[in-house]
Amino acid sequence: MIIYGKQVCLHALEHHSEKIKTVYVAQKGANSKGLLPKELFHKYHDKIKFLEEKWAQSMSKGGNHQGLLVEMIDFEEALFSQIKKNDFIVALDGLTDVGNIGAIVRSAYALGVDAIIVTGVKQLNFAAIARSSSGALLDMPLMIAPNILDTFNELGQLGFSIYGASMDGENVHSMSFDSKRILVLGSEGKGLSKKVMGKVNYRVSIEMKHEFDSLNVSAAAAILIHRMGYAVR
Repeated sequence: MIIYGKQVCLHALEHHSEKIKTVYVAQKGANSKGLLPKELFHKYHDKIKFLEEKWAQSMSKGGNHQGLLVEMIDFEEALFSQIKKNDFIVALDGLTDVGNIGAIVRSAYALGVDAIIVTGVKQLNFAAIARSSSGALLDMPLMIAPNILDTFNELGQLGFSIYGASMDGENVHSMSFDSKRILVLGSEGKGLSKKVMGKVNYRVSIEMKHEFDSLNVSAAAAILIHRMGYAVR
C-alpha cells in the first residue's frame, strides 16, 4: 500500500522499517531538507526514489503528499485469537468514513485501547486510515469481523462486558467499568444496528451542557475511551 504525507510517512519510517519497500521524494524537495531527517535519509538511501511532482500527484491521487510518499507492505489484520487476549476493545459498527475511523484509531491508540474490531463493512481502505490516524493504525491490532454476533458471543464467554454508545445511555462519568470491556460505536447517521444493540450489556452516553444533537463520532469516541480507560472496577 502507498501512504503519503510527512507525519504518517515519518512515523512509518521511524517505527516500521521492516515494512518499507520504497520511499518516494517529490523532485520539488529532492534535497530532502525538511522532508527526511539526515539519519532517515542515510538509513533508506538505497530505497529512495525521486519523483517529478506530476507523478507524486498521480500516486497520491491528488492528495496533499507534502513531498513524501512511502510504499509499504499491505496492512495485515490481526487474528481474532490475538484480539481476544486483550482487555479493552473498541468495536466500530457500520462506520465507513476513513477520516472518522482514522481519528478513532488515533485516539484509541493514544488512550490505551488494546485492539479494534470493525463490523458492518466488507473491506476498508487501510492506506487512507493509516494516513488519517497519523500512522497509529500501523501499531493497532485491528480486524474486520464478518459475523459480529458470533464474535460478541465468544467474547462474552471470555468475560467481556459490552458497552454501547447511545444517546439514551447512562452518563459515562457516573459509571465504572469491568476490566474486560468493549466499547461499541455506531455510525453517526444510524447509530448502533439492532443486532449489535441486542448484544449490548450497558448503554453509555455523554452528558451535554447545552442542547445539541450529538458529537462527531470520533470526538465522542475519544471522550468515552478516556473515561473507560480510568474508571475500571
